Amino acid sequence: MPASTAPRRGRGRRTTKTDTATRSSSSANRAPKTEIIVNVSNRETRIALLEDGQLMEYRVEREERVVGSIFKGIVQNVLPGMDAAFVDVGLERNAFLHVGDILPDEGHDNSPASLKRSELRRRKIKDLLKPGQQIMVQVTKGTRGTKGARVTTRIALPGRYVVLMPESNSVGVSRKIEDRVERDRLRRIGDRIVPEGFGLILRTECEGRTESELKADIAFLQHQWLEVLRSAKRNRAPACIHRDMTLLYRTVRDMFGDGIDRMVIDDPDEYEKVQLVASAVAPALRERIHLYDKDTPIYDYYGVEKELERLLEHKVPLRTGGYLVIDEMEALTAIDINTGKNVGTTSLSDTIIRANMEAAEEVLRQLRLRDMGGIIVVDFIDMESATDRKKVLTHFTNGLERDRARTRVGRVSSLGLLELTRKRTGESVTEAISDACPMCQGRGRISSKETVSLWIERDMWRKIFEPGDAFLVECHPAVIEALIGVDGENIENLEHEMRRGIYLRANFDMEYEEYEINTGFIDQLDKEWMGYRRAQVLECNVRRSAFDNNTKVIGWTDDGYYIELLDGQEHLGHRAKVCLQDIRRSYAVADVILPGAPTAGRSMS
Repeated sequence: MPASTAPRRGRGRRTTKTDTATRSSSSANRAPKTEIIVNVSNRETRIALLEDGQLMEYRVEREERVVGSIFKGIVQNVLPGMDAAFVDVGLERNAFLHVGDILPDEGHDNSPASLKRSELRRRKIKDLLKPGQQIMVQVTKGTRGTKGARVTTRIALPGRYVVLMPESNSVGVSRKIEDRVERDRLRRIGDRIVPEGFGLILRTECEGRTESELKADIAFLQHQWLEVLRSAKRNRAPACIHRDMTLLYRTVRDMFGDGIDRMVIDDPDEYEKVQLVASAVAPALRERIHLYDKDTPIYDYYGVEKELERLLEHKVPLRTGGYLVIDEMEALTAIDINTGKNVGTTSLSDTIIRANMEAAEEVLRQLRLRDMGGIIVVDFIDMESATDRKKVLTHFTNGLERDRARTRVGRVSSLGLLELTRKRTGESVTEAISDACPMCQGRGRISSKETVSLWIERDMWRKIFEPGDAFLVECHPAVIEALIGVDGENIENLEHEMRRGIYLRANFDMEYEEYEINTGFIDQLDKEWMGYRRAQVLECNVRRSAFDNNTKVIGWTDDGYYIELLDGQEHLGHRAKVCLQDIRRSYAVADVILPGAPTAGRSMS
């Protein structure tokens, strides 16, 4: 797209809607139209990969990346029992370094590839590292949860066509290049051009490239390595001596190849930078880079924003009525497949195989879209036929070829379980754009209002011998309802059993499981909290009951007094004037006499 007037940085622009039908899914007999859509703002960069208009991958960068960066660190602890060491690299937590990620001493063979696994297992961490020793390490896996970063002393500098490995002497070719003739050609070129004292990996993108193109990439990476060495001499440990490139640069380097039809960027400054980078690494692809200059926000124009709204959904619907349920946990990710409303038309086995095939496609998409890593278990619908299980597995493994992450897949068990691992380098997209719920701490469940109300009852019994003849309880409004019970029955029984007055008040700033119990005397608490009388008219906020399947309407005064309304349905969401008919320490019953204005601000339930 030609540039017009320079749009404001990172801002959305408005125009007429695009005809999304022109970007609908194409027929299966051709490669999908693949686009990279880039949205840049002052606070974040977002990259979306679309295949035939459908969002397949999404990456976001809001702070400097750690994975791929090189640090000069200090060994803090050497743990022989774990065959590992912890290294201070200047991050919040010490980095983890396993013995298998340490280069051999100079007196030994310099090639890590020449070391067999059995030899790696025989090496002792205490013979290789000492506390206080300074070493250069590269982050291979970012911090996640309570775990620090994982690092290696085997430095690897990725370019567009090759990966240069200092202090190695091996030459390898990407496994994704399957043509034997091409692999042999590239290996011969690699053996000729690999610099002395370096190892080389020829990446998938170098397929069909000339020797001069690969040499230019190596020369650039050698210069980068010299800069790393100079930075290591200048800086005192712990320090970062080389930062990996920004998300947009890495996208151009690692993703933007012959398989990409075009890249669209909505920021003029970044567009110019990408053009310069492309001139150096992929000059033939420059014409595929376009500046977006419409008024509609770029992610609205391409339909990405709507897809992102569903990115955090626990339940993912399928076209034929089934659905996936995705649970991302610390140890593994579980994906459950359900037929839902998909009842099929022929036989049960046919319905199941069709549902599983459709679900497999969506699972493959979700793996890439959410960038899930680690151990993943997919629970397919049970298939009795071994032929059907093999068919689903073949379909799934073939689909993984489009995934750039390294994966290993097991077999579909008789119970329909498929186990696989997917390389994880840091947070998943879900973790990157969301926080754990402050109420449930990421568990996905909180204690019910009945449970919390019972906690309060037990705590009041524990305080029963404290001086006083009454309790003042402040808690979440929903818990107040549970404590009062139907028609006030619970709280009246509790007062009778304890032989104490109980004053319940809602605190709208308290969390669901939070509460406070104070002991006192009825005379004192009546003066402070019972400024109400029968037939009194006052204002309250009208709300629906917190209990499911309960049509009861309630009111809350500003100081948290519970009022059961006899006729308040039409006043929900408003403030209303009510007349008190019956008054108790913890609640009252009232009639609505005048509606008020809609309530604003925080919720009262």
